[in-house]
Amino acid sequence: MSHKHHAQLLRSIFQDPLPANLHWREIESLLAHLGAEVSPAHGARFKVVLNGQEGFLHHPHHSTTLDRQGVKLLREFLTRAGVSPSGFEAEGR
Repeated sequence: MSHKHHAQLLRSIFQDPLPANLHWREIESLLAHLGAEVSPAHGARFKVVLNGQEGFLHHPHHSTTLDRQGVKLLREFLTRAGVSPSGFEAEGR
């Protein structure tokens, strides 16, 4: 994915109302682009470490997209890790 697509995805994660159609593969790509370490945990959970922050994300079981609760948890994790759409665009990662 391009930087432009990552920026658009990050903006959608932080928009209100929360989206319910973010694809898991795109989120994985964004996390890798941000430098996160993603490793399988128990079941459908993944441990994510980014900027010294650790969190767990849940891979959707019957879908390839995250529901609103999953997006909310992702947003909270990214916020704790110091990631924001404006900061991402300013850094030009």
